[in-house]
Amino acid sequence: MRAITFDKRLKFDPDYPKPEARSGEALVKVSMAGICATDTEIIKGYMGFTGVPGHEFSGVVAECEDSSYTGRRVVGEINIGCDSCSLCAQGKRNHCPNRSVLGILAKDGAFADYLTLPTKNLHLLPDSITDEEAVFVEPLAAAFEITKQVGIDRSTSVCVIGDGKLGLLVAQVINLDAGRLVVAGRHAYKLKILSERGIATTLNANELKRDFDVTVDCTGSQSGIEAATRLTRPAGTIVLKTTVAERSNLAPGWLNSVVIDELTVVGSRCGPFAPAIKALAEKTVDVKALIDNVYPIEEGVEAFESAKKHGVLKTLIKMQDTGRQ
Repeated sequence: MRAITFDKRLKFDPDYPKPEARSGEALVKVSMAGICATDTEIIKGYMGFTGVPGHEFSGVVAECEDSSYTGRRVVGEINIGCDSCSLCAQGKRNHCPNRSVLGILAKDGAFADYLTLPTKNLHLLPDSITDEEAVFVEPLAAAFEITKQVGIDRSTSVCVIGDGKLGLLVAQVINLDAGRLVVAGRHAYKLKILSERGIATTLNANELKRDFDVTVDCTGSQSGIEAATRLTRPAGTIVLKTTVAERSNLAPGWLNSVVIDELTVVGSRCGPFAPAIKALAEKTVDVKALIDNVYPIEEGVEAFESAKKHGVLKTLIKMQDTGRQ
């Protein structure tokens, strides 16, 4: 099969071995996949990954023991637990110490004609969601994880730091529940996507007061985390939403601020697919505005170069056409 592979360098392989579904797994023919920040960090060395990267995808089930899935359009949760440890028994497969992660850890991913996943990881797609939109289910689910972890309602004031792909998704999700939301970024054209949906934005986080109940850092940078700390009221909550290959040292007084102001710091990763699919189906979240480019898989290396360019939000790689564009 065709695949984009990484082993010290990224390349297109026209004859990569096609995976075989084991018992309990489905073979999925990938339709579309998205390049995210984690993928660009992987080619910098994050997780020491080698193989086929990619974890944001939409596809069609080609083979499955459960025939009700065969021929159906799906997306899939990326964490694969061992199903024998205590965390898996508690339903926390995302934190299984023996897990593999699609396209990130010990599991070939979505930048290929085919991938395999446990059938229980799959979620069926309604016809109202296109293949392009469906690629956003996984990162959108990660955004919904915040509202699952942190109580956000009409009495809650929230600041999102960062106007990249993740920040734009997180802001739209939080806007569904929060009483007050401000998004601080550095790019007027990105923030315009949110302001056109009635979400307050600013290009200068320094103008904001320290009165937010919750701040969410979507930058993964030292300055972003420090800004989130500065804007969170005492006894408030900071949500850290990104992983990167390398992180700068935080200012020496950062931990002191956390202790003195009794701040709660929450790490947030993968999330629930059901509300993400519902939001896309009901069009309460707009993802099409984030798509800048779609490349055929044969130009996957060029797609990565595009994804790394300043100003580019989302780059997709297309494997096949299901007619749901």
